[in-house]
Amino acid sequence: MKQINTIQIVIFMAAIIISFGFNKSISQATDIDGNVYKTVKIGNQEWMAENLNVGHYRNGDVIPQVQDDNEWENLRTGAWCYYENEKSNGKTYGKLYNWYAVNDPRGLAPEGWHIPSDVEWNIIIDYLGGGDVAGGKMKAKTKWESPNTGATNESGFTGLPGGLRGYDGIFYYIGKTADFWSSSEESNEI
Repeated sequence: MKQINTIQIVIFMAAIIISFGFNKSISQATDIDGNVYKTVKIGNQEWMAENLNVGHYRNGDVIPQVQDDNEWENLRTGAWCYYENEKSNGKTYGKLYNWYAVNDPRGLAPEGWHIPSDVEWNIIIDYLGGGDVAGGKMKAKTKWESPNTGATNESGFTGLPGGLRGYDGIFYYIGKTADFWSSSEESNEI
């Protein structure tokens, strides 16, 4: 699995999980911890419109919280953290997950949901008018550092700039970037 942007990171800034239930009318999703997330239909896809904030895999197993930079850098198992290990960031941006948590067969997404593939990402991007404008249509109007160019959130996706935690364990770019995982082995950059 590779990410869909040019910055290679270890974060799943979490809320962007798509369901294949194209014809069902969903207005919310609930994770194993009982957290309820708003969803939005964009074209024929249903997307979560809030960042994931779950601390357990779908089967109930705990996902460990890892705060130490060196430990994060050396992980080969699933983990999560808050940006800069500040719980207050979790209230706004949810949890940041490493690749091992995202790719774990026990499932990170709520029941009936999954991590989107490159194909699914490209469908939403095309539906929203292509790579030059889709990001603005998916960005929240607030929380982004100025200038928040092109941000309309007209899709209802409400992408927040939750930053990332790199493979080195260092935190980067809160207020400036929203990076999302793709489940695809070969990723197209968008």
